[in-house]
Amino acid sequence: MSLRKDQVVENFHGVEVKDPFRWLEDSSLPDTIRWIEQQNQKCTEYYQSLPRKKDLEQRIKEIWDYSKFGVPQKAGDYYYYLKQSGLQNQPVLYRQTGLNHEDSIEVVIDPNTFSDTGTVALIDYTFSENGRYMAYRKSESGSDWQEIRIRDLNSRQDFPKILQRVKFTAITWTHDDKGFFYNRFPEEGSVPPEDQSNYNRVYYHQLGTDQKVDPLIYEDPENKEFGFSPRVMEDGEYLVLYVYHGTSSKNRIYVKRVEDSSFVKLLDDGDAKYERVGNDGSVFYFLTDNGAPHGKVIAIDLNEPNKEHWRDVIPEQEPVIDQVKIVGNHFLVLFKEKAQHKLKVYTMDGRFDHEVILPAIGTVTEIQGKGSETTFFFGLTSFLFPTQVYSYDLEQKNILPVFETKMQVNIDEYETKQVFYPSKDDTQISMFITSKKGLELNDEHATLLYGYGGFNISLTPSFSPSILAWLEMRGIYAVANLRGGSEYGEEWHRSGMLENKQNVFDDFISAGEWLTEQGYTNPSKLAIYGRSNGGLLVAATMVQRPDLFGAVICGVPVIDMLRYHKFTIGRYWIPEYGNAEENIEHFRFMYAYSPLHNVKKDTNYPSILILTADTDDRVVPAHAFKFTATLQESNPNHQIILRLEIQAGHGLGKPTAKVIEEQADMYAFLSDRLKMS
Repeated sequence: MSLRKDQVVENFHGVEVKDPFRWLEDSSLPDTIRWIEQQNQKCTEYYQSLPRKKDLEQRIKEIWDYSKFGVPQKAGDYYYYLKQSGLQNQPVLYRQTGLNHEDSIEVVIDPNTFSDTGTVALIDYTFSENGRYMAYRKSESGSDWQEIRIRDLNSRQDFPKILQRVKFTAITWTHDDKGFFYNRFPEEGSVPPEDQSNYNRVYYHQLGTDQKVDPLIYEDPENKEFGFSPRVMEDGEYLVLYVYHGTSSKNRIYVKRVEDSSFVKLLDDGDAKYERVGNDGSVFYFLTDNGAPHGKVIAIDLNEPNKEHWRDVIPEQEPVIDQVKIVGNHFLVLFKEKAQHKLKVYTMDGRFDHEVILPAIGTVTEIQGKGSETTFFFGLTSFLFPTQVYSYDLEQKNILPVFETKMQVNIDEYETKQVFYPSKDDTQISMFITSKKGLELNDEHATLLYGYGGFNISLTPSFSPSILAWLEMRGIYAVANLRGGSEYGEEWHRSGMLENKQNVFDDFISAGEWLTEQGYTNPSKLAIYGRSNGGLLVAATMVQRPDLFGAVICGVPVIDMLRYHKFTIGRYWIPEYGNAEENIEHFRFMYAYSPLHNVKKDTNYPSILILTADTDDRVVPAHAFKFTATLQESNPNHQIILRLEIQAGHGLGKPTAKVIEEQADMYAFLSDRLKMS
């Protein structure tokens, strides 16, 4: 059957743009269903031809089979933490009265009982002030749309009422333990379909009542694209709203006393990032990049909120401030220095007290602690070791292991080093390279280069068991810290967004060129990998430099840059990407790199594995479908595989079994296309 091509032409600011595969945006069409079936059959036949896949999947399972722990938090008389024992699909929530009291361990919620397939996940949970109640969110098939349930931790029973229409939702309890504030979207059918993810509102839910009677706390119908994240401050006196517009790093802050009826718009210019840190009465502390792209901590007194009265508490420094928490009446300041974490302690008046010497170089995954407590917990990970959990006593200044994870793999034969290379405009870009120790640079090593480069997201060292499987295959794993991320501050981010997006692709291309020039690999052995915005990265890079790579793994990608904002929450990303439909300048630079619109006929593109999921409601699979069809139509003799996951979404809460299967498919593809022995 010949491939259907429609005569769809759209005019963008005087430029006619063809979109022959727009019909693939409708997954219910008979032609789309048949096309998907054909792609599934092609994918199945391809993997049946790869004898190495089963062995890879078995080895990844063996490496993955170890206990994984989350960072504990204290609520009431208990410490709560997540634990995933080996190959469980979902981590289990446990509690115990003391972290040394193993005889008191109890299961609180086991998400593996939610479904037979493991595709229903526990996403988040928050505790009431006295620790008796817990509100938690569940997601099915990786959906961003979730539901809130409430559990009485004494009786172990859930309240019968379930809260719906929640997505990107914050839950914050009042200190009387009678209920919580949360944000949600309008009832389905009450607004036009295109507004399902607009008109976010804040409500208060009282325990035991129906969601329909939840009183409205705040809305802003004049700014329907604003989102709200409420938080009751630790003193229980104030409610703070974090007000955001899509994924823009610039936000607003509104404040009120919990019992008051209206908010004071404390920071309402949308001119910078303001992250709430804590308060001392009417004095509020914020981490901001206002006039400080590397971040600083400021104090604002609600009684004198004008900017001339703001006080710098912890000034901007060379390393970037990543996170600030108040624990034990001190500021814990997590810095990013050369894309690695350092943790320092400051007094409340901003004086440096001491540095917490971390047990290893890597990434602090999470910090849990309260302002009144002198002990906090944190997780630490890197490319070669999974998250280890520690406690730190601010008075004794000592670190103690809480949960130590041990694997049946010898990591001593591998190493990670950081290098710097010049991009096209000579900007120095950092990159982590993990490989076997004593590696001989002979141009012949299969190398997997990973990147993201966007949305202010940092790629600091992180662990995945599958990386070890790749290293055992004698592969090299490289991660580049591209512009668009936040590794080096807000200027670094802004130099990789909107009209500067091409910098990100140049940074990634330069990483590949550097790896080949230095003798790590050659183009036939070099593969690139990215997901979501990273899927856009590798697709655009492949289209621009097809000669540089031997294989591409393009995961849940954003591909059609002229129409991305029309699907699900795509309009959230306009501050990062732009809007080609409404802005002619945006159209010019977006059309210039949009992967869908820059595929050239009869070009020798590298083999590509495109990953998507039928239930992805963040980046719709239509992006992957249209890209696959375009590549196959333009280059019918190249290996172009579409892998469509069932009930997996964008990746949120993805069960272990599906993760392992996908990783095995990825490495089997790379082994085949890079001709690895």
